[in-house]
Amino acid sequence: MTQTRTRLERGRGALGPALALVHTGRAPTRAVLTTELGVTRATAGAVAAELEALGLIEVDARPLGSAGSQGRPSHRLAVAPRGPVALAAQVHADGFRAALVGLGGNPVATAPGCMTVPADPAHVIDAVVEAGAQLLRETGRRCVGAGLAVPSAVAEPEGTALNPLHVAWPAGAPVRELFTRSLAAAGIRGADGEPLTGHAGNDVNLAALAEHRHGAGRGSQHLLCVATGHRGVGGALVLDGRLHTGSAGLALEVGHLTVNPEGPPCHCGSRGCLDIETDPLAFLTAAGRAPGPEVSLLQQARDLIREDYADPSVRAAAEQLIDRLGLGLAGLVNILNPDRIILGGLHRELLEADPERLRAVVAERSLWGRSGGVPILACTLDHNSLVGAAELAWQPVLDDPLAALGVA
Repeated sequence: MTQTRTRLERGRGALGPALALVHTGRAPTRAVLTTELGVTRATAGAVAAELEALGLIEVDARPLGSAGSQGRPSHRLAVAPRGPVALAAQVHADGFRAALVGLGGNPVATAPGCMTVPADPAHVIDAVVEAGAQLLRETGRRCVGAGLAVPSAVAEPEGTALNPLHVAWPAGAPVRELFTRSLAAAGIRGADGEPLTGHAGNDVNLAALAEHRHGAGRGSQHLLCVATGHRGVGGALVLDGRLHTGSAGLALEVGHLTVNPEGPPCHCGSRGCLDIETDPLAFLTAAGRAPGPEVSLLQQARDLIREDYADPSVRAAAEQLIDRLGLGLAGLVNILNPDRIILGGLHRELLEADPERLRAVVAERSLWGRSGGVPILACTLDHNSLVGAAELAWQPVLDDPLAALGVA
């Protein structure tokens, strides 16, 4: 009896690690799960069965091995296609987007919303929560948690947006508290029936987290992510699978690296920062294009690169931004020594437009770049900040599925 209880307790302690392995695609079969957890085949089978009973994964016993292969084919493991979801939300300079995201980083439904983001953050947070609530009503899915991505450093542990420059919010806006309050007002509860506590984080930090678990950053140990979304530039660092956020959540404000000392003034008080030298507005301005109100600045910049790159003014603007982005990346490589760099937003488009030019600038200007080079890749996930916001909401379930789902 004691041995049975010990095996059960050991297996239950492995539920979170096992779910994380399936969630990130590192355990596609029960045999791999057994090896990764370092448990017996019987324990791995019990763990997989319990996760399936919780509605989190599917176990497929159909043979996976090819004809003539040796040994018993292993059961296949996958996230449950109709399992619970996290409510993910993102606020940016041109509006917001809400989504439901399942395990595996799989978006189930999305609802974009364009609006002039008001100076009172509560208004847009209420709008994005209502959009998420509508998605939950339409899909009938269980909700395990909620995460919010914002274009600002988010101070920990307070959950306040310290420098939301591009959405005109007051410095120190209590975004996590407002998000939690809005979730309660909308009547959104967790899978355990309790009111949800909202999570909030910087949009590029969350993009890096999502890419590390599900996209271009998989397998990296020291991942640097630099991205420009609708306005401004952000950066993030993932070390050994965890976001490096510094002592108070404020690390990697790379947008305020100076790459053009004679450049225009930046919001931070300096001049020629990445933030204003390599974002969509900078590109449109350098190309001599006046931005219009029809679509977001990011979409206008993307369309210009994709459709008019042969235009000399567009190519010259792209080369200018690539050179300044390369200077910034080179400095970060010298300081951080990452094993991989991933680029998102407009920077992804610049990389794909002229990959050799960007890599050459980084190699020429950085010590470690000259000694061997750092892989520079494009982000691969659509809406990676949203997926990262969902990762915040999924984390308690990954840590302890039973507690998070209210199972005794």
